[in-house]
Amino acid sequence: MYSERGNIQLLIWECRSLSPELRGLPFDGFLCGCGTYLYYHNQILLEHPISYERGLAIIEKMEECRMEGVLEGAEALYYKEEAYRCRVLEQERERMKNLSAGKAAVMEKKDFQYDKFMVYVDEQSDAETFFVFLEDDMEILDYKNGFFECVQKDYSKATGIDFFRNYLQIPLEQVYVFGDSCNDESMFAYAKHTIAMGKHDKKLDLMTEYVTDTVENDGIYKALVHYGLI
Repeated sequence: MYSERGNIQLLIWECRSLSPELRGLPFDGFLCGCGTYLYYHNQILLEHPISYERGLAIIEKMEECRMEGVLEGAEALYYKEEAYRCRVLEQERERMKNLSAGKAAVMEKKDFQYDKFMVYVDEQSDAETFFVFLEDDMEILDYKNGFFECVQKDYSKATGIDFFRNYLQIPLEQVYVFGDSCNDESMFAYAKHTIAMGKHDKKLDLMTEYVTDTVENDGIYKALVHYGLI
């Protein structure tokens, strides 16, 4: 989310696993966990993790249903201790372990809370039983190719942006959002100015005001120039 208030520019970055290089940049705040964790100027404005008891039950149901996944919390990303069947998850775990931030932790310890999670479904998974177990309090977003993001109901990137907008008294007309995946639909439906990255989920097309270049080709920078924000 990007907003301009007179001479004040506010940049809200939605990402839990930021590298030390990104954390060193002068962002005003962070919107994490699809709106469940809001941080602004060294202050936590909102924090709503899954309860410890419910989170533990979800982990145990993942194990029972042979669902592979990654849990996302305020302190770390939590991975299985043993090797993943899914090559993508295994590669991502190794990448996070190699970051100097030390943001990869062990899921089996079960001594933590988390905000949301990603699961992978293959022929060994009992996905139907697992998703029924989640239906009361979690929204399930289909990322295709067997990947699903599970987010707390009543929380989204849109609710996080709305909280920040009201907290800072920013007009809706001055809110710009950038996205590329299905979990960006809520904020695209909410904001006045919606920018899709060059590679994006086609679900965003009908809600997109402007399509910029890819992330790798400085798409965010080019869009800010296009709108005259920099």
